[in-house]
Amino acid sequence: MSYLKFLADQLFTGTELISDQSILITDNKGIVIDIVAIEDAGDDVQYHQGIISPGFVNAHCHLELSHMKGLIPEHTGLPNFILKIVNERHFPEEEIITAIAKAEDEMIANGIVAVGDICNNTLTIDQKKLNRLAYYNFIEVSGWKPVIANPRYEHAQKVLKQFTSDSRFIIHNSSLSPHAPYSVSNELWKLLMPHFDDNSVTIHNQETKAEDDLFKTGTGNFIEMYQAMNIDQTHFTPTGKSSLQSYFEKLSFAKNKILVHNTNTTENDILFTKGNDVFFCLCPNANLYIENNLPPIDLLRKYQSNIIIGTDSLASNHSLSILDELKTISKNFTSIPLEEMLQWATLNGAKALQMDDAIGSFEKGKKPGVILLKGSSSITINDDTSVMRLIV
Repeated sequence: MSYLKFLADQLFTGTELISDQSILITDNKGIVIDIVAIEDAGDDVQYHQGIISPGFVNAHCHLELSHMKGLIPEHTGLPNFILKIVNERHFPEEEIITAIAKAEDEMIANGIVAVGDICNNTLTIDQKKLNRLAYYNFIEVSGWKPVIANPRYEHAQKVLKQFTSDSRFIIHNSSLSPHAPYSVSNELWKLLMPHFDDNSVTIHNQETKAEDDLFKTGTGNFIEMYQAMNIDQTHFTPTGKSSLQSYFEKLSFAKNKILVHNTNTTENDILFTKGNDVFFCLCPNANLYIENNLPPIDLLRKYQSNIIIGTDSLASNHSLSILDELKTISKNFTSIPLEEMLQWATLNGAKALQMDDAIGSFEKGKKPGVILLKGSSSITINDDTSVMRLIV
């Protein structure tokens, strides 16, 4: 058996940065054999300037919206953004599929090895069957009007069946997930909840102040959005509590609860969710694109929350790059240690997607991908930092 041996200025294992000239050894397929001292590595060691890391995990993406890159103006606010997605996402199927393939190429080039992907339809299936990336497919379900709960649920079941009936996927899992608190009626929640057992479940959480306004007082921009979409909201009664505190118990049976965006999540909300099975997914570039706002990362760190990283879609972002997300975080939250951010982007994401037995860290027997971060220091990521895959 032939081996590949990698040496860099630093090695990030998935949990810590090592700078004592340790050598990562894999087989020629990228399966980790060991990490050894340089004197024990023998010949044919590849040296690279930079930091060697496991491949990135994109914990939140909408691959099926890749054809909408650049179509929606920035800083529209979430309700207007949703209206444009609903009204403008319909393109010829061939264009959508071409954009999906191109977007997957972009993620691979950017060092991503696994994706938590939101799916409202089956248009990404053929691309995913190529097994170039590992996917957790979140079959997204929405329906604010109680009368459409059953047909929306039945449609989602059909989509789920198509994702789970194909044996050609290597590392794939699929589960039903609610879109957002403001788009799922109580009747639809009741249909979805039995499917949460042992699954990772994701939900768009507190992406805008209007979401909490709706649940606390029944006011705000979502009322205008419902009216523009001709959606009757008279069935809804405000809870007097934040959005998160209004729905969170409905996720109680999920193995992992992935809350995405969190730009308006408060200290009380974080305390309300405290637990090892809750993951806060940050998509800072999308938050800036839509609402020109950033999540309370310092608060999340204060309470040692499980943080993971996503890109959202090309409809709300300029790239599908986890490194670009880390750059934005590093610029705006300068005190976060580099190895902490790298763990968010690797092992934490793998845990959230229940893939940490295979990816996320350099542990014997795993195949996490091997990437090189060039142009970064041991302290931080900067504008000149780039990523390169060392094993394709």
